[in-house]
Amino acid sequence: MSGAAPHLVSLQSWSGDDIRQVVDIGIQLKADPGAFADRLAGRSLAMLFQKTSTRTRCSGEVGMFQLGGQAVFLDWRSTNFGLADLGDEARVLSRYFDFILVRFLAHSDVVTVAEAADVPVMNGCCDRYHPLQALCDLQTVQEKLGRLEDVRLVYVGVHNNVTNSLITAGLRTGMHITVVAPEMNESAVDRGLFAEARASDHYVETDDLRGAVAEADVVYTDTWIDMEYFDDPEYADQKARRLSLFGPLQLNRALLAGSHALIMHCLPAHRGYEIEGELVDDSRSVVFDQAENRLHSQKATLLKLAGLLP
Repeated sequence: MSGAAPHLVSLQSWSGDDIRQVVDIGIQLKADPGAFADRLAGRSLAMLFQKTSTRTRCSGEVGMFQLGGQAVFLDWRSTNFGLADLGDEARVLSRYFDFILVRFLAHSDVVTVAEAADVPVMNGCCDRYHPLQALCDLQTVQEKLGRLEDVRLVYVGVHNNVTNSLITAGLRTGMHITVVAPEMNESAVDRGLFAEARASDHYVETDDLRGAVAEADVVYTDTWIDMEYFDDPEYADQKARRLSLFGPLQLNRALLAGSHALIMHCLPAHRGYEIEGELVDDSRSVVFDQAENRLHSQKATLLKLAGLLP
């Protein structure tokens, strides 16, 4: 274990100032793509993925290119990671690359790589956290509302990895976070995070969806069933049960009638399930700006971990 490299395994290791710095630099990079254009020249990023990806992969590859560096995509199934000791393989990657971006099924594997690697490791998604998503989400909120402090964000749906990272990022930057989630993914349980959140007067758990939405500046949802399992016959029973349980929590025009809240979704969305299709394209929707900001926020995160931010 090196202990020397700065990692982003979860946002619990970052302060509110750290988060705001990445948000602010992400906005600067979006406005001026030439800023920091050559800062990572000669540096390389390994992208090791177990899970499928659009936004995380593209933001990593394009982001490194725009910063003057190179990204190499590694599909778990076409490497020896599934055959060898994970820590040993992570140490090998550290000899080739300057950064490692992992997108894993299990949080414990992210921790293993971070403990073994001698270069910065970024968690590009696991079953417990999605810190890169939360960072770009806060960039989007800051862009659209001009602030994070006292913004009221309501998350609706399954309590999952995205929820956890939104709670941490939001509370550390002064946002009010309300969660309407009748069920939690078992792998998302983080008792320390929950204790910290429930001790805050900026955090609420409720089953009053309409009341929460009525006071919201931002309403956020995510898929009710993990993407890789949505059409898997082995998960048909779970899918049917969740569709029944979460059906009343769908974001739709009736629920948001009269609301000016921003509509957010980390994508990909199942139109007609967690969100009415028309809302994805609604004037209040910022989901595609949110998706674009994965690029700018990822670049800011790389620069932060490289120690190159002001």
